[in-house]
Amino acid sequence: MRILLVEDDEESIEYIARGLREEGHSVDCVHNGRDGLLYATMEEYDVLVIDRMLPELDGLSLIKTLRAANCKVPALFLTAMGDIDARVEGLQAGGDDYMVKPFAFVELSARIGALARRPNLKQETTTLCVADLQMDLLSRTVTRGGERIELQAKEFKLLEVLLKHQPRVLTRTMLLDRVWDIHFSPKTSVVETHISRLRSKIDKPFDVQLIHTVRGVGYSIHESI
Repeated sequence: MRILLVEDDEESIEYIARGLREEGHSVDCVHNGRDGLLYATMEEYDVLVIDRMLPELDGLSLIKTLRAANCKVPALFLTAMGDIDARVEGLQAGGDDYMVKPFAFVELSARIGALARRPNLKQETTTLCVADLQMDLLSRTVTRGGERIELQAKEFKLLEVLLKHQPRVLTRTMLLDRVWDIHFSPKTSVVETHISRLRSKIDKPFDVQLIHTVRGVGYSIHESI
């Protein structure tokens, strides 16, 4: 098992890392929240063990950022903050378990093992497609019929949202929220303008229309029947 330990207390790091390594685990140790965020997003881990009171970026902000980035690696908070409100706050932020210092190593090891055994219920896809249109989320490329289509950042995001929810109809308000992070309905034609640009790039040059308008409701993407 590969474990990331984010802890700023040297004595705790030495004690926890030694115990886990003696059990045969691979342990990476970092001393602040910003490095923890970097490691957690750049490397693959089975479990994260995170202190809450960290320099540079606190543990709560760290796990919130990871969850917002769709990182689903199980995370255990290991902290001296042990009151009920702190526990609830940690779990609501995206933590999967919560332990309070001082602790027994045997219990920590058991909890880490339990987190690692949880099934991965949803395997995130890196490719979205409909008909002959394909979007690669890793390379940030879009093709249709094998032909590369160049999109601006917001055009890419709009298409990504439509593809992830296909064939569901998304209202203008939903698109403003998911693409532009606008949580109200201002008097703007930004959605209509970007839908028009998308159509000119992924529909107009081809025989089959994929983006559809449901008048008075919103937009969807699907292959015409």
